[in-house]
Amino acid sequence: MANQIKGPAIFLAQFLGDQAPFNSLDSILAWAASLGYEGVQLPTWDTRVIDLKTAAESQTYCDELKGKCAEHGLAITELSTHLQGQLVAVNPAYDLMFDGFAPEQVRNNPTARTQWAVDQVKYAAKASQRLGLTAHATFSGALLWHTFYPWPQRPAGLVEQGFTELAKRWVPILDVFEECGVNACYELHPGEDLHDGITFERFLEATGNHARANILYDPSHMVLQQMDYLGFIDVYHERIKAFHVKDAEFTPSAKSGVYGGYQSWIDRPGRFRSLGDGQTDFVSIFSKLTQHGYDGWAVLEWECCLKHPEDGAAEGAPFIRDHIIRRAEKAFDDFAATGADEALNNKILGL
Repeated sequence: MANQIKGPAIFLAQFLGDQAPFNSLDSILAWAASLGYEGVQLPTWDTRVIDLKTAAESQTYCDELKGKCAEHGLAITELSTHLQGQLVAVNPAYDLMFDGFAPEQVRNNPTARTQWAVDQVKYAAKASQRLGLTAHATFSGALLWHTFYPWPQRPAGLVEQGFTELAKRWVPILDVFEECGVNACYELHPGEDLHDGITFERFLEATGNHARANILYDPSHMVLQQMDYLGFIDVYHERIKAFHVKDAEFTPSAKSGVYGGYQSWIDRPGRFRSLGDGQTDFVSIFSKLTQHGYDGWAVLEWECCLKHPEDGAAEGAPFIRDHIIRRAEKAFDDFAATGADEALNNKILGL
């Protein structure tokens, strides 16, 4: 139905592993289907799931991949290049920590690593087109993140230069997405230069308001930043083209707040939780997205610091299904309608 959210779906990245049923595409698809999911978001860096370059070049390969999912009653919702997108822009301060996201042949070589990442995201655009997808999930990367708190004082023009360079790297990629008819959806996430509405606006302006620069809406990151995640939908709904359903909670203490004190996730004031265990108002989120006509997928992303992932996944499908709103086909007071009559209207208006 038009303007109805699709789902439930699940992002497979956090579930893939070395033990069955999480160690092969066939078995993890069967597992997801058994829990009641109707769609899967695929991490493109895991070759057990997809060979991204082949998918970009071969329609036969993509048809077979879609067919394998369909055998389990599953659709592919989006491809994800979160890791590769991160590597499109890496400040040298993070080189050592992010090198592990890239293949060995480009490690310790930031220029080669960046080019590899750019090629990967372009492959994802072409693969998405071959798979018949219209949205793609990714990260922006970050050149400025180490300056997010303004001490020492940022030199004049630093932020503008940072976003100009970020856009310079992404516009050629976004142009490929335009050619392919696919929206690049940036998950707004601390650690990325695109982490809230203001930074997205800065980037959007730097790209010339590129039509394919869009948003993956994940309220959990807004809860942890203490943002108005409901108002965000009202402001940015035209750019929201993907949706991660992930819960979170924020409980500040006398000792720690938003920044977390370098603590592990389980001890931080802001924590990701399994669906229904946190503070996020999903009733209002699904209502607002439906009101604004979002008809993409609702995709579970599980990152709870307490609950077992298999329990979170099992609970996630019915949670999402119960929140999807079937749009009304008529107004509740249509029974009292008097019909269209210009003459009657004029009389009511005293004309």
